[in-house]
Amino acid sequence: MMEKGMMSGAEILMESLKAEGVSTIFGYPGGSIMPVYDALYDYTRGARKCFEHILVRHEQGAVHAAQGYARVSGGVGTVIVTSGPGVTNTLTGIADAMIDSTPIVVIAGQVGIGVLGTDAFQEVDLITVAQPICKWVCQVRRAVDIPSLISKAYYLARAGRPGPVVIDLPKNVQTEHAEYVPKPVNFVRSYIAFPQAKRENLLAAAELINNAERPFALVGQGVELGNANAELLCFLEKGDIPAGRTMLGLSALSSEHRLNMGMLGMHGNLAPNLKQQEADVVIAIGMRFSDRVTGNLKTYLKQAKVIHLDIDNAEIDKNVKADIAIVADCKESLPALTELIRKRAHTEWIESFKPLAETERSRVIERAIHPTDGPLLMGEVAHVVSEVTNGMGVTVTDVGQNQLFATRYSRYLTRRSIITSGGLGTMGYGLPAAIGATFAEHGRPVCVFMGDGGLQMVIQEFGTIMEHKCPVKMILLNNNFLGNVRQWQNMFFEKRYAFTHMLNPNYGDICKAYGIPYRRVWKREELRSAVEEMIGTEGPFMLEAVIREEDDVMPMVAPGASVSEMMLESKD
Repeated sequence: MMEKGMMSGAEILMESLKAEGVSTIFGYPGGSIMPVYDALYDYTRGARKCFEHILVRHEQGAVHAAQGYARVSGGVGTVIVTSGPGVTNTLTGIADAMIDSTPIVVIAGQVGIGVLGTDAFQEVDLITVAQPICKWVCQVRRAVDIPSLISKAYYLARAGRPGPVVIDLPKNVQTEHAEYVPKPVNFVRSYIAFPQAKRENLLAAAELINNAERPFALVGQGVELGNANAELLCFLEKGDIPAGRTMLGLSALSSEHRLNMGMLGMHGNLAPNLKQQEADVVIAIGMRFSDRVTGNLKTYLKQAKVIHLDIDNAEIDKNVKADIAIVADCKESLPALTELIRKRAHTEWIESFKPLAETERSRVIERAIHPTDGPLLMGEVAHVVSEVTNGMGVTVTDVGQNQLFATRYSRYLTRRSIITSGGLGTMGYGLPAAIGATFAEHGRPVCVFMGDGGLQMVIQEFGTIMEHKCPVKMILLNNNFLGNVRQWQNMFFEKRYAFTHMLNPNYGDICKAYGIPYRRVWKREELRSAVEEMIGTEGPFMLEAVIREEDDVMPMVAPGASVSEMMLESKD
């Protein structure tokens, strides 16, 4: 007879997740995780109900949905899957979360400890496979250890620089009985999650900023991850410092703020890309100097003193040498630096951005969002969606031209309003990420921009939308091409369109099968009414926009080129 107060490992897991404040779980059951799902049954209904479980249609969908949930909520996304192919299907999402610093916990079933290493059915060495692409991976060996290890997993996922954590849970541990004793973890002895900024470095940085004539800030996602939007604003306004934003940092600073000079990077805005090469002091805040931002490192910021604020010491000097490093949470380091800088006015320097912005507006932007003839363009669709939502929606993208046009031509007026795959560039990310976002956001519309290629990688998640009535507003920018690859083939491979043209299905029939409202638009005069119908419809909606097939995202920094060499037009 089982002792009073004893619980199965699966039940202990439920209580441990409950203690961590988990409310939403994305998952898919299978043989090695069945005891957990049996326990989950009681925790999703009746008097013990505390979780909502979202049954996805593929495990990759589960982990991307958890990413979208985490990015909007500011919390940790939770995934439960089975062993073998169940967990290997999550690896792309885990790698994506790692490079984009997204806090998720993936709990995977595993074969029993007694048969580990025997090539048992659906066994995979998860520890070895996951270790290079996650923040921490652990195999639970005893039911009694579940509370402390789960608490440690959530602590590590969200503490310091966030990231994915993977828990390997053998089946016999799920059925083993032990007493549930909560063991909260709020520090790990070998991990300094929140380093303290050195006073001398803050003073040195302030001196550089105070003496700068042409300061420029590079704002990354670290500001959002650190919940430091207000602190960033105080810093920029006191120093009168213009700023460029990385793609993942787009909503860290309002699109309409006078100090916002636009997006950095390969397909960013002309003014911030060129003017950063004239700055005498560059302040990088919560960004990692990705190659898509820097272009050719041999010519990047050679004229400037570089101050780098980041919580992760591993990012300091990794790509760009910092003259002064401030390793700390920007929630703490920005106010400390703001206190030390003088109130300045850099009117002439800020005004010098405007001619470049006007050049881009007249030669690129107006043509992209206000065309007068021909087929619809991706830029104008994104622009109209942003206008109809008043810049207050959550913009989710897949990867490719849809991502680049959507990020360029959407407005970001509220925090945590951009969800996209930055570092890994994962096609198929957008739809499940948007599904996850709807479970974290119940006020703003969640609008996901997708190409026909990325959608078809995860189109099975229409089933998740159907079952859970997820209010995802889907904008399919359909040009019958793998658009971004086609653009590169056009510009750098003599228009040799090798296997980028796509034969597409009838998306209207597919939406009908899943009970999803659908509208197809190809006439410019019908675009706004179609978008208004989409936003005004309760629940999910797909708007398929028939797009010009050969439409290039410009400006562009060619691979290997300097950011000073932005092209405004694609070469034929």
